[in-house]
Amino acid sequence: MNNSKWHYLEQRHDSWRKQLYLKGKKLLASDVWSDMIVNSDSPQAAAKAWDLPIEAIAEAIKYCETHQHLIEQEALLEKKYLESKGYTVEPKIINR
Repeated sequence: MNNSKWHYLEQRHDSWRKQLYLKGKKLLASDVWSDMIVNSDSPQAAAKAWDLPIEAIAEAIKYCETHQHLIEQEALLEKKYLESKGYTVEPKIINR
């Protein structure tokens, strides 16, 4: 994966993940992106919430939009790993 085009993103060599992190942080670009989607945040609101430059947010969005398959694959791998360890990943449905 050629990371030279990313100014605010980097690969962490101490992680099993191949997707990129915000430089100098233990923060996946996909965490910022998914948080924006869930909360219906604008890039400006996300920049403020995560204390990041707007350019870093824009780069995270672009990266995630162009690497959705990798992000989905890693989420599935993490889900399977957690389930193999006995953790419940999906919320339980409670009948009332």
